[in-house]
Amino acid sequence: MLSVTKHPLTKPSLDTVIKSFEKSLSNNYKEYFVEVVDCPDLTVSPWNLALPGLCGDPSVADVGGVPNLIPSPKVDKQYNLDNVAESCGLSGGYVIGPSAVASKLLGKNAELVNNVKTGKDGVVKSMYTKIIDDKENVYECKQYPHNEFGLLGNLFLCRGKPGKVIHVTAKERKGSLNFINCLNRGLADDFTDPVAVGGTFLLTNGKAKLHVMPGFSCCPLNSDDDVNNWLRFFEMSGPLTHTSVFVSKDPGLDLRLEHSHCFSEHGDGGHYHFDTTPDTVCYEGYFNLADAIFRVDPPSETHMIGRD
Repeated sequence: MLSVTKHPLTKPSLDTVIKSFEKSLSNNYKEYFVEVVDCPDLTVSPWNLALPGLCGDPSVADVGGVPNLIPSPKVDKQYNLDNVAESCGLSGGYVIGPSAVASKLLGKNAELVNNVKTGKDGVVKSMYTKIIDDKENVYECKQYPHNEFGLLGNLFLCRGKPGKVIHVTAKERKGSLNFINCLNRGLADDFTDPVAVGGTFLLTNGKAKLHVMPGFSCCPLNSDDDVNNWLRFFEMSGPLTHTSVFVSKDPGLDLRLEHSHCFSEHGDGGHYHFDTTPDTVCYEGYFNLADAIFRVDPPSETHMIGRD
């Protein structure tokens, strides 16, 4: 059985979150708009998610953690999404979010966008991005048919139902924060208690700096510099579809506070850092607030290396 700690949240109203987002976006983008809307059907292009909506018992789960990867990988840390959903009280629910792949199944380390309906009637629409040859900076983004991931994951879980969500658009970046960091910074500034958010966003126009993990390092990675020298960085073009989880404050659970991975219909994908075309960048996202944070199988020893 997985070790699970549940941290219930006191959710602010969507209207107060909108005001927080508006304030933070105004400092970082020339144009922005935030509203409460009925969640659209996210199964259609360009979202291409397994879940039609972001509502119905929404929660976030931080599974495993970076210490399972750094300084040295613990490849035996592999997680089944059916088991994770059941452990979080959401058997048969939908799960989206960034993680590492189960390297034993794929044969190599890689970035993963989990995009799954769990349970007996499960659907797997997940996508991975991997370095094809570690000697070359060549990557591929393909379908991932498995219901397992490895090492670490930051997941948004819900029943996939329609309902009210927050719709955000932003254009022409003028500040230094990336899209998710901008939204999360506002929450951290405006709310005393933790606020946890999950959902999806598009980089509809422009380019972004992404990384893709290569094969596991043969030497321990003992600093952020070691990690950055090991990772492979790329500039990739939109449209890029992201799944994202962010938490404004850590209530003592050793959380990764922000994590976003993306995929595309044109073969680009990876771990999102920030856009590289501030004058032309456009974002659009749909997000919902979590009722609870689940901390699943936390590493026994931890550190803050490699959590960008």
